[in-house]
Amino acid sequence: MNIDVIRPDELGKTEIDAWREMQHATPRLGNPFLSPEFTVAMGEVCAEARVAVISESDGPVGFFPFERHSGGVGTAIGAWVSLCQGVVHSPGAEFDAEALLRACGLHVWEFGCMVDGQPWFKPFETLSQESVILDLSRGYAAYLEELKERSPKFLKTTLYKERKLGRDAGGLTFEFAVRDEEQFRLLRDWKSAQYQRMGRPDRFGRAWVVELVERLYAIDTPEFAGPLSMLYCDGRPVAGHFGLRSDTILIGWFPAYDPEFAKYSPGLIQHLRMAEGAAAAGLNSMDLGIGTGSEYKEALRSRGEPVGEGCVRRRSAGAAAHWLRNTPVRRARQFILDTPALYGAADRAMKRYGRLRERLRAR
Repeated sequence: MNIDVIRPDELGKTEIDAWREMQHATPRLGNPFLSPEFTVAMGEVCAEARVAVISESDGPVGFFPFERHSGGVGTAIGAWVSLCQGVVHSPGAEFDAEALLRACGLHVWEFGCMVDGQPWFKPFETLSQESVILDLSRGYAAYLEELKERSPKFLKTTLYKERKLGRDAGGLTFEFAVRDEEQFRLLRDWKSAQYQRMGRPDRFGRAWVVELVERLYAIDTPEFAGPLSMLYCDGRPVAGHFGLRSDTILIGWFPAYDPEFAKYSPGLIQHLRMAEGAAAAGLNSMDLGIGTGSEYKEALRSRGEPVGEGCVRRRSAGAAAHWLRNTPVRRARQFILDTPALYGAADRAMKRYGRLRERLRAR
């Protein structure tokens, strides 16, 4: 087995074709965050982006996208925004995690949303959670019937608010894939304001994230696209979502809405319309990401798929130093996630902080 580390823009047609074949051969690797388009786009906005091309005598058997930072510390590529990470590989391929890191010049590799079925990384997992999946494989009508059985009160309330929004603000329309730069900026403005209200770091406050999503928004192919979905009342945008899709799955990434319409829960209406649009486009599922603490995700879910968080460390001095710096923080975070009362208190504190910041800015 040979491992060559290259920049994403050095991937040729042969490598990209092999990458796609691996995704098609193993459905769980079909997530668009694992697609070559996401890695290539990250390479255009991140100088630290790399890809390990893992080959045997008859060609590539795996691709490992990552970022290499100072001190031999690596992260998943686009870790701050990526919702699926890991090695894209041929069926039956096997790897040694420490040997892979050594070939990549890494002492440490951190992951946060590891796709299931990566046994070489499993011993290094410190936290396992579930990504929320909406099953659209039998069409939207079948999904809606299942939702009615699982979450009848949620569905009834959401549909009532949808009708009331239409009565109060004008006829509702929805577009699954909008090509409009002004509306794309509007969605980002809504999302930035939401981050601030919640006391969370603003993803769109980073120039590289804005550049990344703009590059992904420009892609529209059968295998990969960045669709902007918008919900309108009488032609006025009231909610939207920017995500990524492959030829089988839509990823929930950046949903947001106009706060003026908050009492109607336009974001929930938007999610139902997105599911309908995704099914109509021939997609099999929607992945809304990790559902911990999110009531609406738990209401919408058909099933969960495991995702792992952890850190691979080689037996080296650099890895030992990283362990001393980071392990106490990781353990404290996991303890909070595992304790509902503490998680709720932390969430409320962040929201209070966000409201305080808004009041201070308004003065």
